[in-house]
Amino acid sequence: MRKRFNITGRCVQSRHYMVNIDDRLFKIKTMIENGDYFVMNRARQYGKTTTLGCLSSYLESEYIVISMDFQLMSDNKFCDEHSFSIAFADYLLEIVRNDKVPVRGLDSNVLQRLHAEVEMNDYNYGLVELFRSLSSLCRTAEKPVVLIIDEVDTASNYQVFLGFLAQLRGYYLKREINATFQSVILAGVYNIKNLKSKLRPESEHRFNSPWNIAADFRLDMSFSAADIKGMLCEYEADYMTGMDIEMVAGIIYDYTSGYPVLVSDICKRIDEEIPEMDSFSDKASAWTRKGVLEAVNCLISEKNMLFDSLTDKVENYPDLKNFLYSLLMTGKEIAYNPDIEAIDVALMFGFVKVENTKVVVANRIFETRLYNMFLTSPEMQKSRMYTIGTRDKYQFVKSDGLDMDLILERFVTSFDDLYGDRPQSFLEEDGRRYFLLYLRPIINGMGNYYIESRTRNMERTDVIVDYGGKQYVIELKIWRGNAYNSRGEKQLMEYLDYYHLDCGYMLSFNFNKKKEIGLKRICLGDKVLVEAVV
Repeated sequence: MRKRFNITGRCVQSRHYMVNIDDRLFKIKTMIENGDYFVMNRARQYGKTTTLGCLSSYLESEYIVISMDFQLMSDNKFCDEHSFSIAFADYLLEIVRNDKVPVRGLDSNVLQRLHAEVEMNDYNYGLVELFRSLSSLCRTAEKPVVLIIDEVDTASNYQVFLGFLAQLRGYYLKREINATFQSVILAGVYNIKNLKSKLRPESEHRFNSPWNIAADFRLDMSFSAADIKGMLCEYEADYMTGMDIEMVAGIIYDYTSGYPVLVSDICKRIDEEIPEMDSFSDKASAWTRKGVLEAVNCLISEKNMLFDSLTDKVENYPDLKNFLYSLLMTGKEIAYNPDIEAIDVALMFGFVKVENTKVVVANRIFETRLYNMFLTSPEMQKSRMYTIGTRDKYQFVKSDGLDMDLILERFVTSFDDLYGDRPQSFLEEDGRRYFLLYLRPIINGMGNYYIESRTRNMERTDVIVDYGGKQYVIELKIWRGNAYNSRGEKQLMEYLDYYHLDCGYMLSFNFNKKKEIGLKRICLGDKVLVEAVV
């Protein structure tokens, strides 16, 4: 059977191209050997279910693994303690009976008694009775028992789940006396503190969680460039496209920062969709820089469940929306502070990550989607600059890409006409936003853009534009004098080398009353710099 790249549900080694996660499984197993209880809380489609599936197989020689999924328990099973306890016991028995997921080594007499409790359906059978049964199961088992529960978010709105966590905690604290699970792994987007806060939003209860015995789960589940390279090596062995594996893996990583489903989505598009496009002839032409950029553009331009989820979170959490807007639009550095709820929520949902104690957007693809969401809002589209960009956009498209010289020239003229008499403080804060407002309708549907994270600050920002398989680097900066400008030119030349480009662009916001507005071309060695001054 032909292997494929998978973006829906669990990946299976025999059917899908996968990153090798043995090193991650080893680290998780170490936590289990230590007897840790923990939560694998990561953003949506971050490989949690795939990791848990591989983990079950990885552990089966040394442990009895009971792997459950709360999505398979209907809402009415969480309505009260009795319903949940009977449903949980019945689910466990079904797992044991399932030949496709064999669970061997549990005492048959204990299982029979548990089956009898389910059949009797005595209303007095609740969490206390359930955990006595589970304790007997663990005590008589041939090997230590590990409990894995995926999709615990399904239970997040039900009080009975907190009772379940409290029982797990109670047995954990007395495990030297009462037999219990060797380890318990819960998986979901929300961490347990957030589950508690959803039930009791009052501040005095927010962090009073029965899951305070849990160990921190700090394992990096993102894919490195080397991880992606390993997966592509397997693919290349099957198809022999002649791709530059290291280059392709590097570009995919640059755009995704290793977010698992984004990596797989891009690879899947290059494998299945890009070769069918008119500008590509076969798989060999698709597995190129141009093919990767085309796949990225398709991904960013389309709706999917992950992006819909991100959008919903932004709309439902006003503080999160304000935080992300500030992070993207102002260029201000934001120090990581776990006590700020908006930052905590942004991290939990996967919008951002922490680098060098600073909060940054998680990856270029999320960044572009967020920029698009903010820049195409009804309020933003009423902006004069957005309207002008929409009006002028067809003038800038050439057969081989964009006329970036003309884009900057028209932007300079439009910006000076509209905002040239505004105070400096306005321009420093909003110059970047207005350039992106102008640029957005021009490249809409045919390209995308992102901010080079290494230069994101109030004084200098590099905007990278991908359009028609080509890249353009535009440095946005505040004029601080000739010496500073020279340093900026040198840095821009270094980025041109990195992106293998011969021409770069600089947009300078100059507040000197004697400034000369317009464009000029500067030769710097074998590079050309086009500088626009407003």
